[in-house]
Amino acid sequence: MVAIGVLLAGCGLLSESHNEKGASTGMDMQAAAEHADGMFYATVGEVKPEVAWTHRATTTGRCDVSRYWAVMTVISEQRRGNFLGVVERFWKANDYRIGTVNPSKDLPTIIATSPDGFGIRVSFGYKGQAFFEVTTPCVDKSEVAPPTKAANGRAYEGKIPTPDVRSDFWSAASPVPSPSASG
Repeated sequence: MVAIGVLLAGCGLLSESHNEKGASTGMDMQAAAEHADGMFYATVGEVKPEVAWTHRATTTGRCDVSRYWAVMTVISEQRRGNFLGVVERFWKANDYRIGTVNPSKDLPTIIATSPDGFGIRVSFGYKGQAFFEVTTPCVDKSEVAPPTKAANGRAYEGKIPTPDVRSDFWSAASPVPSPSASG
């Protein structure tokens, strides 16, 4: 299912504004990559307490760009639903269309599309590590520079390890208490 969402998001299949070459008007790959970065920064900025993240990769296709990030904060199995809930609420509040929700206990995923046709996903992988990906619609070809904003956690050379940052909240082995339980 994740592959289908990524394929739909790539090369503008979800975008509605294209010129005769199939590229969306007014944006090149660099501008699209910067817009993708902004989508991620806005999303992760809604997560409180803050989680540590690092840049993973940038890939380019014929007319699209994908940016990838890894969350380095350990998000316990008991807190993954809360994390996903924060992300999903933010996306819905910003008129993203939720396309796929995989409620798997081990590898949950949410895939959405922004109003301007960018695909975005959050998923959990090996050892519960959260990953984000933003895929642009088809845009005009250009060079693409790495993201300019530094990771808010460590920068890793080579392979990114499994989550290695502990959080009193996100790494806790207990579920978040319900509001009625605190009274």
